[in-house]
Amino acid sequence: MVRCSNNMIGVLNIITFVLSIPILSAGIWLGKRATTDCEKFLQGPVIALGVFLLLVSLAGVVGGCCRNSCLLWLYLFVMFILIVLLFCFTVFAFVVTNKGAGEAVSGRGFKEYRLGDYSNWLQKRVENNKNWKRFKSCLQDGKVCQSLQQKNQTWEQFINDNLSPIQSGCCKPPTACNFIYVNETFWTKPVGYNSSDIPDPDCNTWQNDQSMLCYDCQSCKAGVLANIKNDWKKVAVVNIIFLIFLIVVYSVGCCAFRNNRQDNAYPRYKPYP
Repeated sequence: MVRCSNNMIGVLNIITFVLSIPILSAGIWLGKRATTDCEKFLQGPVIALGVFLLLVSLAGVVGGCCRNSCLLWLYLFVMFILIVLLFCFTVFAFVVTNKGAGEAVSGRGFKEYRLGDYSNWLQKRVENNKNWKRFKSCLQDGKVCQSLQQKNQTWEQFINDNLSPIQSGCCKPPTACNFIYVNETFWTKPVGYNSSDIPDPDCNTWQNDQSMLCYDCQSCKAGVLANIKNDWKKVAVVNIIFLIFLIVVYSVGCCAFRNNRQDNAYPRYKPYP
């Protein structure tokens, strides 16, 4: 009878194998319908994740249930590398997202964001033109600012609205510009406006063109980083739970590998018919 640890490894990896199929299918589906940089950017990682889970789960099933020590050793080696990488990423995520927070504005229900408040590593990611082109494509595809404009708020409603970091940074000019509110994404410059007297360069970057708005502003990049920071904090917590699960699976796999070696070293006696 195959031992309990071998059965557990088999069952866990069969579940992983089944889960890898829709992930891989989603990546292929994205590849066929991708028309924007945002969708193309997601395609590669999704397919890579699906293929990785598929191959690793197959190695685990064959190695555990068929008592193939070589495949099971390869499976444990990959699992060990994955645990180390996941641990390093979790620590890294907490370190790089430790800095940066929105700045409360007097008389406003929303916060404003400054790029310089975030870690240098995150700043470099959004200041890279190639990376920012992808971010901007995702923002435009997501119609974040269009959904804000559809609220049709009065000035009093707008200043008391709890805008998201991206809406605050990308869909309106900074409060320091003192532009005149027309609607959520359309602002006019005051009489006597002089661009050389404005301390915030984002005031000159702002455009009422709905395809431009403040997408190239430093405040928009800061808003994206604020959103990434919040998401990474959540991902880090999930990673800790997943890390514990992987360690348990790795421990069970080590037991199965030990069983395989014992079975190979001391083959069971089979009586003649």
